[in-house]
Amino acid sequence: MKLSSIVVTLILTVGVPYYIYTPLPAAIEDHLKLMLLDALFRAMLQVGDLCQCLGLSHHITVIRGSTLGLGSPGEMAGGQGGGMRVSDVDFDRVPVRVYEPPAAGGGDGGLRRAVMFYHGGGWALGTTKMGSYDVLCRQMSDELNAVVVSVEYRLAPEVHFPVQYEDCLAAAKHFLEPGILGKLSVDPQRVAVSGDSAGGNLAAAVAQQISVDDSVSVKFSVQALIYPVLQGLDLNTPSYQQNHNMPMLHRTMMARFWLLYLGVDTSLHPLLLSPSFLHHPSIPPSIRSHLNWTTLLPAKHIKHYKPVGMEMESQEVTGQEGDLLQGLLDVRAAPLMAEQGVLGRTPRAYIVTCEYDVLRDDGLMYTRRLQDAGVAVSSHHYDDGFHGALSFAHWPFFFDVGKRMIRGYMDWLQENL
Repeated sequence: MKLSSIVVTLILTVGVPYYIYTPLPAAIEDHLKLMLLDALFRAMLQVGDLCQCLGLSHHITVIRGSTLGLGSPGEMAGGQGGGMRVSDVDFDRVPVRVYEPPAAGGGDGGLRRAVMFYHGGGWALGTTKMGSYDVLCRQMSDELNAVVVSVEYRLAPEVHFPVQYEDCLAAAKHFLEPGILGKLSVDPQRVAVSGDSAGGNLAAAVAQQISVDDSVSVKFSVQALIYPVLQGLDLNTPSYQQNHNMPMLHRTMMARFWLLYLGVDTSLHPLLLSPSFLHHPSIPPSIRSHLNWTTLLPAKHIKHYKPVGMEMESQEVTGQEGDLLQGLLDVRAAPLMAEQGVLGRTPRAYIVTCEYDVLRDDGLMYTRRLQDAGVAVSSHHYDDGFHGALSFAHWPFFFDVGKRMIRGYMDWLQENL
């Protein structure tokens, strides 16, 4: 065997396991499967970054193309398998996929429940047609005898905040029109808004706006948020510190998604991650109280972590840094920043959090703030959960925690919607 072949074999034998290996807590199931998934996604990110550096393509475009082969493909619209009708239409110029169960069997004179769903993906990835989301929406429609509307909002980098939010709000307002609900045989008292990750962010923001908009006569009756991202001012909460390199959402990756969503330069990445960013002089103390995890989080989640960072020197904020701060202080992008008066008008909530997720504390803090505002909240925390688990419940992944998450989600909607 040639020396070069020996060297290549040695590099692959040592290098590949080193690249794949990520220390994982004992509570997480199927370590190797999750490590392989995480390594694959990291490789996609790195290939995407390389392509962007070479001027070949935006890194998000590369990742989108790579992720199309992950998981089971979604089924085409237009079919009526098992009596369910699936159609791709527009709601106020926003593409949506509508899942309608068979007409028979609805209670209250044939009226059915409904769920408006926003997919996750860091406001840049994902689609209603992705296998995991298509399967979930079909399951919701079937089990709940519900009309499910999955929204195909526009994504970054083609558009930036607030376009994603505005698409979701426009689709929601259209759906909630009495004439549209009547056409779909939907009970106006039983309409939910829901989403996972970035979709949970959009669902929370839309629920807030609909609740205070007097021009909308029909309101959402419940909101179901699955490991939602709710703020970007403090990326040094205990969950961000504990899970900074945890699959499937690393701390640095979440920061990149925020910069992409808000349309600001990636050079601000170190600033966003800085422990002192929360103490920027442009951020009012009253706003900081909305995400003061030392008072909002249960002690078991604070653990041994302490607030980090120090007050930044006062300085004029202009340009990209000003745009970043403006976006992160906007409740449409960061629902956790909303005032109590707004939160108190939102519908009862179901909030899923995962122990091994950088976004864990966002969901837990929002739970506490909603409860303090008088909103009934069912908080479901998965001690063995990780970010994205819901999307890995089906073929070819079959993570048990994802299956349990879907089951808990369905059961809650069955009982509360």
